[in-house]
Amino acid sequence: MNSENGAKRTVRGALVKVLLHRRDERGMTLEPHASRCVREGEVHELVTTDHTETAPGARIDRVGFLGFAELHNAGVIDRGDEVWIGGRLVGTVHGFDACHFPNHYNILIAAPAPVSGGDLGLAPELAVTFRPVG
Repeated sequence: MNSENGAKRTVRGALVKVLLHRRDERGMTLEPHASRCVREGEVHELVTTDHTETAPGARIDRVGFLGFAELHNAGVIDRGDEVWIGGRLVGTVHGFDACHFPNHYNILIAAPAPVSGGDLGLAPELAVTFRPVG
């Protein structure tokens, strides 16, 4: 945990739509911000990637689309937070792409390989949590 940061709440939600595709040349751009505030009721897209770059503006091409999640409480999502879906650890928050904002953020999730919602057998209403580490 960063020495500037204290404890925080877990952000909770549920999947509202499952996505089944992957792309190798998506061209997302990593936002310069390592955290984002989110509000209750917002819907954001969950995207896995095996990219490791964290520099602002880094291009993110290899992605797997998990789906969209509605958030049940407001909070702060930070790079490095664990992402759990249906009680399974999917990866950690890698960063954010804002190409669709203000409609939604693409929340990029670091994983060993880009996987889709179909690869993981996801279904609507599965619990989604962003848990702080440490």
